[in-house]
Amino acid sequence: RRTLAEDAVNLPNLLTMARIAAIPFFVWLLDTPTPERGFWACMVFTGAAITDVLDGYLARKLGVVSVLGKFLDPLADKLIVMAALVWLVAMGRIPAWVVVLLLARELSVTGLRSVAASEGVVISAGHEGKTKTALQMIGIVALVLGYPYHLSYLGIDLGVVDMVRVGQMLVVLSLLFSFASAAQYVRLFAAAVEAKEAKEKPQDASA
Repeated sequence: RRTLAEDAVNLPNLLTMARIAAIPFFVWLLDTPTPERGFWACMVFTGAAITDVLDGYLARKLGVVSVLGKFLDPLADKLIVMAALVWLVAMGRIPAWVVVLLLARELSVTGLRSVAASEGVVISAGHEGKTKTALQMIGIVALVLGYPYHLSYLGIDLGVVDMVRVGQMLVVLSLLFSFASAAQYVRLFAAAVEAKEAKEKPQDASA
């Protein structure tokens, strides 16, 4: 068995901790909004999103999946997303009610999964949850960029695109998938608990 100190310095967990350490720098860049600082804040957030995928892959590839990593990885994700959303409310780029609902959903699902884990029930993320995360991440990137940009794609002039409007639409859309995935978590939790109780009843009866 590896010690906690050994787990703390493996490559996947170092990437996760770097993601947490980047949060103050990310917030500092957003503190004085300019197109240049917004671009660099976007790079920091995108880098964090990439390391989120990379650290899990490396942990499995290198055979160093650890309890510490299982704790730090989702914590790092939620911390940087929460920091971004709260700061974007203060900047007036997203309505506060959207962020309140998103954070309430995250806290509720985290609590549900903790209770499920204590009961020996593992609830995996479904397609709705993964779609929610993708929409949320792209939406936050657009909100962090935060200014109108003249865009073109494959030689097609797309005109001036207001990134704040794009980001708001994507984050609101992610809210719909958030509650759809939360409902799925509740259904899976209820079904798993009922299956567990049904399996234990014959043993109780025979005892």
